Amino acid sequence: MLQYLLEALGVLWANKTRSFLTTLGLIIGVMAVIAIQILGSGMAGAVTGVLGAINDKSFSIFPNARQADFTRAAISVAEIDRATRTVPNLVAGIPLGSTTLEVRLGTAHAKLRLAAESDRRFITSPIRYGIGFTREQIAAGAHVCILLDTAAAKLQVDGDPVGRSIRAGDRRYTIVGVLAKSTSGIVPNVIQSDVLIPYTSYERDYARGRPVLGARFLVGDAGRLIDTENATLAYFTALKHGRALYQTIDRKTFASAVDGIFAGLTLIVALIGAVSLVVAGIGILNIMLVSVAERTREIGLRKAIGATRFQVLAQFFIEALLLSSIGCAMGLVLGLAIGAGVNEIALVQISGVVAPIPWLRSVLIATSFATIVTLVFGTYPAYRAAQLDPIEALRYE
Repeated sequence: MLQYLLEALGVLWANKTRSFLTTLGLIIGVMAVIAIQILGSGMAGAVTGVLGAINDKSFSIFPNARQADFTRAAISVAEIDRATRTVPNLVAGIPLGSTTLEVRLGTAHAKLRLAAESDRRFITSPIRYGIGFTREQIAAGAHVCILLDTAAAKLQVDGDPVGRSIRAGDRRYTIVGVLAKSTSGIVPNVIQSDVLIPYTSYERDYARGRPVLGARFLVGDAGRLIDTENATLAYFTALKHGRALYQTIDRKTFASAVDGIFAGLTLIVALIGAVSLVVAGIGILNIMLVSVAERTREIGLRKAIGATRFQVLAQFFIEALLLSSIGCAMGLVLGLAIGAGVNEIALVQISGVVAPIPWLRSVLIATSFATIVTLVFGTYPAYRAAQLDPIEALRYE
């Protein structure tokens, strides 16, 4: 068997360019499938990390973008308060709003997004410095703020900044806390932010009694979250006499939507891989038939001196196996490199979560591709070589 393998390597090395071009389709197919598998795992880890800041017991409601005039769906603070008291299982509600301002801290300055927030029940991000908002600060609409790590970095915060003041536009806010992990990244725009201020301060200083385009609610029983979302949708739709459409989003539904996108991408890449597999298989079939034709006299000579059909079949089958194995191995290495590189450069930077690379699944995919190509497209040329009549083969010119 080792002799067959060495002979196959010699044949392939003697036709390096032809062998590489033959396996190119297989390299591309395996590379694409493995890279998307790694990126899928990395993206799932990123989503888990980014959504970790969103409470499982909260959801947001905002206008459905498919309606002609979504401003009809604007919600007032009074309507949010009434919904909290009316809809069963709602325990708190705050306006969903933000504004972008020039923020200064000492000599550092940056354009940051200020967002309305409530107490620590709405988010689960750990506090790095200080504390969250107190009920008294929220009730009073105090000029206090919590920095996310993105804001702390942009404002060049070094150490504990609690007690210092930032200037946002023409207002000052005292820093009472810094979150250890940002909620920015790939999450929906409605919950991105850099600086958190009490929603009462936001309503007074920026909304100024005007309706807002959304609200966030906290539920008492997480097991009834979907029913509560539906009830809240029905409440606001009835409140607007059916002339406004709303939609909700929570951690679970957003994660499901992302999973659906991943599933679609995986299917597309799988189809690409299947096409590449067929093309590569046809290439290997063609090149092996050419090899049989080129080596017809050699096959006749082998049989004339005693080689069996099985030995001839094994020789050409191993050549086909070697071609497909080299192609899949190269695709495996490239796929792992590309997938791991993009994951490290982009996804880890977004979420801060390092997802494990699916090494075993990647190797199994490459091995399966090599086996399928060899069995489906390498068997016939090997069988044809084994069936050659030695007399006719020796006469072949």
